[in-house]
Parts: sequence; structure tokens; C-alpha cells
Amino acid sequence: MKILLLGKNGQVGWELQRSLAVVGEVVALDHDDGGDFTRPDALLARVQALAPQVIVNAAAHTAVDKAESEPALARQINAATPALLAIEAKRLGAFFVHYSTDYVFDGSGSQPRNEEAAIAPLSVYGSTKAEGEDAIRASGCQHLILRTSWVYAARGGNFAKTMLRLAAEREQLKVIADQIGAPTGAELLADLTAHMLRAARVNPSLVGTYHAVAGGETSWHDYARFVIEFARQRGRPIQVAPDQILAIPTSDYPTPAKRPLNSRLSTAKLQQRFGLTLPSWQQGVERMLNEIL
Repeated sequence: MKILLLGKNGQVGWELQRSLAVVGEVVALDHDDGGDFTRPDALLARVQALAPQVIVNAAAHTAVDKAESEPALARQINAATPALLAIEAKRLGAFFVHYSTDYVFDGSGSQPRNEEAAIAPLSVYGSTKAEGEDAIRASGCQHLILRTSWVYAARGGNFAKTMLRLAAEREQLKVIADQIGAPTGAELLADLTAHMLRAARVNPSLVGTYHAVAGGETSWHDYARFVIEFARQRGRPIQVAPDQILAIPTSDYPTPAKRPLNSRLSTAKLQQRFGLTLPSWQQGVERMLNEIL
């Protein structure tokens, strides 16, 4: 089985190169080697020449604030080109895997949302990802869409690395405490993808949209405290005292793009239909911290 992986150098794409290698022959592309989503004609020609049985799209415009000032580019990468890829997947009889986000929701309330909840994105990023989802479903291709949140990886920049750097430099930190979600490792998403792809190709009743996040929930403030205390206990130089990691509301830290306050996603559907267990967010974060420390 030939698998075309797009976005190979992103956090999720990097891990997918590992997890998908046991599922089939992986041809991995990125922006600079034929996987440019701003040149859809050339990309589609490459897809047609490769004729894969599976297309996994891990490419996205994920600069949430920057998307507010470049909506056309965000729409091209997050919606228009994925729509064309889904149509091509349908033509080829190929399976299509795509990643989406908690940002398709407005973040109201305090309960976890399931896959049937009404979407109401607050930002250009969220709206373009929602458009991409709709287009893939409308294409009629066999697909999996995995909505996730707060993605991190040991490779590249992430929230934990930023907090560790600041904690070593400053005596006080202020971190948002009223946004709630589940930090989710790129490694976990990649492993889920491999399991779900194998199962859904055998059993077409499993195709569709799923929420895929780590277990439990936290705020950015508590996430920061967890990361900093983990590093402190392992002898890393930490300047900020525990009581100087201060909780602030989102309103104290305005950004160009509005963030959802409630990013809780219910994973009951995924766990029940695929027979999988999602580990706690702390487990994945500890593993990542052990790697980067």
C-alpha cells in the first residue's frame, strides 16, 4: 500500500513518518519538495503521478494570529487545497486522512463537545479549518478527520519549551488560566492515525470525524506549573518561585485571533468505535519533557 504523506516536516507529519512506516510504503512530501499547497495544480499532478492508496494531510496554516492578516493564504492551505485533494482521493479510490482543530468551536460553556456539536469558529484559522472539513465530507471520499487541540512535540518549538526558558530567566510569570483543554502529543496523534487508518480501511463504517485528544483537562496556567515543577525536581535551573506563576484571564493578554475558552473535546466516539484508550495528558507531557531535558 502506498501512502502519500503531506506536511512531513511539521510536528505531526514528522511523527507520522514513523507511525505509518509499519502500515505501508510512505512517500513523504513537504512545501519544498512537491507538497506546496499554494500551488495546487502542481500538487495534484504529483498526486496523480504517484497514485497512492492513502493520502494523509498533515499540512496546515497553523499560525493562528498571522492568519487574521492573511486570510486568503490560510483559506488556500486549510480549505481550498484540501478540498481538491479530497476530490482527487475520491477519483483515485484513495483513503484520505485530515487533521482539524478545537478552534472550529466557539469555546462557550464548560462541557466537552462531541463530534455532532454545532461549530462556530471565532477566528480565520478556525473558520478555514471548518471549511476544509466540510469540503472533505462533501467530496464523498473515504476519510478520517481528526480534530485535536494544544498539539506539542519534542521537535520544534512548543509551549513547554517557552515556559522553561522564561522560568529560567524571570522571577514572575503570568499565564492564562481560563482557557481549558488537553495538551496532545504529536506522537499520540500519529499512533492513533496508524491504528485508525488500518481499521477504517477494512471497515468502512468507521469513516468520519473524530475528536482525538489526550485524556483529562488543564489550563495553560496549570500546564505551565506542571512543566516548571517537573523541570525543577530534575535539577534544571528555575528562577521563578512556584507562587510567582500567576494566573491571569484571557482578557489580560489580547491577541489578533480570539481563542476558545472551552477546548474540551469528548473522545468517547473514538475510544468506543476503535477500542482504543487515550492516555492522560500528563503522561505524554512527561515523556516529552524527559526527552527535551
